[in-house]
Amino acid sequence: MSVSLQGCVHVRLWAAARSAAGAPEVDVEVSGPVTLGWLRDEVVRRHPASDRLPRVLAVCSVLIGDQPVGTADPGSVEVAPGSTVEFLPPFAGG
Repeated sequence: MSVSLQGCVHVRLWAAARSAAGAPEVDVEVSGPVTLGWLRDEVVRRHPASDRLPRVLAVCSVLIGDQPVGTADPGSVEVAPGSTVEFLPPFAGG
């Protein structure tokens, strides 16, 4: 049985988040809107071998689609099924 992308949130992990998870992306099946906080916790739950992942995701900038979340409380940010969420760790360089 395949999962419909309409009932999923596609999560992309970049740089240190990708390294900590050991995967570039994950699809999370949802039955309706979820909070960004719940989604972040679910991504961590799916990668139990990584003790770094929770710390990395906590400091990431987040995009939902092409919209930055900014400093909003992850518990109050709604993520709809079919969305793409990107976790972008801080990086140095010029």
